[in-house]
Amino acid sequence: LGTAGARSPPVLRKHRGGARRRLEPAARPCRATRFTRDPLRAERFQLRGGALPLPVEIVENRTVGATLGRDSIQKSIYAGLGGLSFVLIFMGVYYRVPGFIADLALIIYAVLTLATFNLLGVVLTLPGIAGFILSIGMAVDANVLIFERTREELRAGKTLYRSVESGFYRAFSSILDSNVTTLISCAALFWLGTGLVKGFALTLALGVLTSMFTAVTCSRTFMLAALNVPGLRKPHYFCPNLTTPSKVTFSQR
Repeated sequence: LGTAGARSPPVLRKHRGGARRRLEPAARPCRATRFTRDPLRAERFQLRGGALPLPVEIVENRTVGATLGRDSIQKSIYAGLGGLSFVLIFMGVYYRVPGFIADLALIIYAVLTLATFNLLGVVLTLPGIAGFILSIGMAVDANVLIFERTREELRAGKTLYRSVESGFYRAFSSILDSNVTTLISCAALFWLGTGLVKGFALTLALGVLTSMFTAVTCSRTFMLAALNVPGLRKPHYFCPNLTTPSKVTFSQR
């Protein structure tokens, strides 16, 4: 401050070694201006504004992992395992022998899909887990189409062996069409999407390809093997609500 007034405005500076602050003149002097205490009073209020005499109470303490969070990924895995368990139980109760065969094929599908993810280095993020769970539903849907076609052939009066063969043959076109359209959607998502969307599209596409393989090969092989067991060659094991039992024979050819 000079005799004519303030030569430079005060600047609030912080010490290097601590949290204390002090007022110092600015680096460059300015013209004589009228100096008041209002800026200093405002600075003082701002410094003391957070020092409230109130106790600190921790309401919630949560630790979130990297990227999407380990908690969310673990819950998604548990949800997928729970959904898979309910699907296995439903298929076995509703479809009897074909349902248990579908359960076995579904377990093989899950093992093959996870092995493929491991070989290709696919990282299971939250969208990737969602794509894998969705592919499980599509794998079950393929088996449902086959079994419903088999039931239609049984109601038409064909033998068990011919009904199974016709069921797989007639359902293959529907399975192929649905999987091809899904793969086209996955390709579009992978080409136009970002990182998370690409992970979802990749896991879903790999799951769809694996499910088509297990539904057409594994399920068919197990169904034909079940027909060679004398105790399983009964129509009500394959079609519980069969209305024309007199037309169904037990020959394999």
